[in-house]
Amino acid sequence: MPKIVRLTLFKIPDPTHVQEAIDKYSTLTQDAVKDGKPYISLATATRTHDDPRNKGYSLVARTVFDSKEDMDFYDNECAAHGEIKATLKGKVVDGPPLTVYMDG
Repeated sequence: MPKIVRLTLFKIPDPTHVQEAIDKYSTLTQDAVKDGKPYISLATATRTHDDPRNKGYSLVARTVFDSKEDMDFYDNECAAHGEIKATLKGKVVDGPPLTVYMDG
């Protein structure tokens, strides 16, 4: 079964808040646990280049999961993901982030 690669794009206007999100994602592979064990293969976040083609998206997070079930756990039950959501609450503009995922 192929891994699941997920990209989440955020519109965060304040560079300080972008850095807060990058810091949270930098420890996600250790912080996110399922059944007492880390379950995210890769987690990174980076700011986008200042370019009109990015349509205001200022941060891209990339997470890689071993399965769709792991991604669903991340969305619905993961405490570390809840911390990221709490960190970004009220800082993301223009609605929720754009999330896409695909087979890796």
